[in-house]
Amino acid sequence: MSSSTKKIPEVNQDKEHILDGIRCFALDMDGTIYLGEKWFDGAKEFLAQIEASGRSYIFLTNNSSRNAEAYVEKLHRMGWEIGPEKIITSGQAAIFYLKKHFAGKKVFLLGNPLLQAEFLQAGIVLEEQSPEVVVVAFDTSLDYQKMCKVCDFVRAGLPYLATHPDYNCPTETGFIPDAGAIQAFIHASAFRYPDRVIGKPNRDIIDYLAERVGVEKADIAMVGDRLYTDIAAGRNNGLKSVLVLSGEATLADAAESDVMPHLIFSSVREMIPFL
Repeated sequence: MSSSTKKIPEVNQDKEHILDGIRCFALDMDGTIYLGEKWFDGAKEFLAQIEASGRSYIFLTNNSSRNAEAYVEKLHRMGWEIGPEKIITSGQAAIFYLKKHFAGKKVFLLGNPLLQAEFLQAGIVLEEQSPEVVVVAFDTSLDYQKMCKVCDFVRAGLPYLATHPDYNCPTETGFIPDAGAIQAFIHASAFRYPDRVIGKPNRDIIDYLAERVGVEKADIAMVGDRLYTDIAAGRNNGLKSVLVLSGEATLADAAESDVMPHLIFSSVREMIPFL
């Protein structure tokens, strides 16, 4: 169907009362709730209204450069008090996947110290010399020696997982290379893309989400600013999907996209009257 004949949802409307049936809101963070350390207007009121309506929310981020505690500390600095149970990262979902499919295997993790600590705390055995599985995350401590090592292991044919596919991470001053860019580097040298990518839009992180929150997928709304991760994660895995125009995607992008959100709002602030 051409973009000229696509019918996209009317912005800031919920005429079919989709949000009435939502029990849990899975919320992207950067570009959806805040940017950097600046709240979007109405975001805190939106979170408060979810809870006032008797429903729940959980932050669901592809960013595996931080662990849950780091996000809790960040939100505390920004004036919002939550516990780590309110955070799901692609790193946590990767741990869940490893325990299910590679139990007891030694893992080479291309990740920064925060993620390494989270893996170790979860009982994952990390190995630098003779691993059995490779996991590539958003490693903000990356250096050339690490890249040489991971390329060697991938080139040797080890099972190769990645936490998420995002090419860039938004910041207050623009974008920085994310895990997808690291995977592209590895492919250029080792000629392999990951065997499995855990994070949005893929099923593994959504399975982990549903298990963590104890809510049927049909009763969860994925709210985010990216069509190819957030909205695709909802549409492809049985969730309701809500696009907010406060981050990466524009209304024109939605009109051109093969993945159509159930609802579109200018920002989470405009969702408040429908909760």
